[in-house]
Amino acid sequence: MAITIKDVAKRAAVSPATVSRVIADNPRISEKTKKKVREAMEELGYYPNFQARNLVVQRSQTLGVIMANSATLAFQNPFFPEVLRGISVSAHNSQFGLYLSTGATEEEVLQEVKAMTQGKKVDGIILLYSRIGDKVMEYLNDSGLPFSMVGRPYKNVHQISYVDNDNVRNAREVVEYFIGLGHKRIAFVAGGNDFVVSIDRLEGYQQALAAHSLDFDAQYIVTQEMMQGHGPNAILQLMNLPEPPTAIVTHDDLVAYEVIGYLEDLEINVPGDVSIIGFNNHTLSGHLKPPLSSVDISIYDLGLEAANLAIEKIMDKTAPAKQVIVSSRLIERGSCQRL
Repeated sequence: MAITIKDVAKRAAVSPATVSRVIADNPRISEKTKKKVREAMEELGYYPNFQARNLVVQRSQTLGVIMANSATLAFQNPFFPEVLRGISVSAHNSQFGLYLSTGATEEEVLQEVKAMTQGKKVDGIILLYSRIGDKVMEYLNDSGLPFSMVGRPYKNVHQISYVDNDNVRNAREVVEYFIGLGHKRIAFVAGGNDFVVSIDRLEGYQQALAAHSLDFDAQYIVTQEMMQGHGPNAILQLMNLPEPPTAIVTHDDLVAYEVIGYLEDLEINVPGDVSIIGFNNHTLSGHLKPPLSSVDISIYDLGLEAANLAIEKIMDKTAPAKQVIVSSRLIERGSCQRL
């Protein structure tokens, strides 16, 4: 015979209504009572019918997680499994499931988000990126569905809940670190110029140069477009300049790995001939030869806080938008050398 709420109530010596409130994690129920009821549930092997409860409260108990491109490509980047780990912990703590986007193009992702929203498949959404002119963000902002972002929005900054690093400061401090090692010719291998994080890091790079009276030289900027399909040639042109860089800032660790490979092909030694720093501090970075210096941006915390923000808006639609900045720090390893 199936175990019912009445059986749990009898075992815990409370009313069935109290059991229902414990299942819903009602804040009016004391922690002592919650503990007693949950122990009774476990002893009896009772599992709440969340589908039925969700029909009553008109929630799916599901968070949509939206990536900038297809999940197949995204999961090739170690950033996404780690940010999802943080999201999953927060979601689990609040008894939410996750619904991952699978669209391969921007238009497919937009249609998927519309289906999630209009079909009430999710209670809220987390955007794992921030892009200029992004149709998904604009749709969500107009839809009224609770959502949060990993990354500073390109507009309506104070009206949207988001979590981010101080990317301008991070890039500025990396360049200043190089300057402190005696480097003056510092290149920047950028990310996509329509992503806010890329724009912010380029701004930090330029700020550091200006603060130390170093001229900005566009020849030291390698864009994502230059790297895509033409990486070896882009790095060859950079290093064949009359005054080649002695240090390189890369948009993330994956780009740094790529650049180091091209430098090896050119018989250019890291750090003997050129120093290099990445962002994200992936696990592999500490095992390269030489180990890669990288900015740890607390990826897990980005995911955790993004989910917390989305769930807060779901539970209280009147909650004001919040902006959370998580810490970052440069991890010094063997890919940098003083001049």
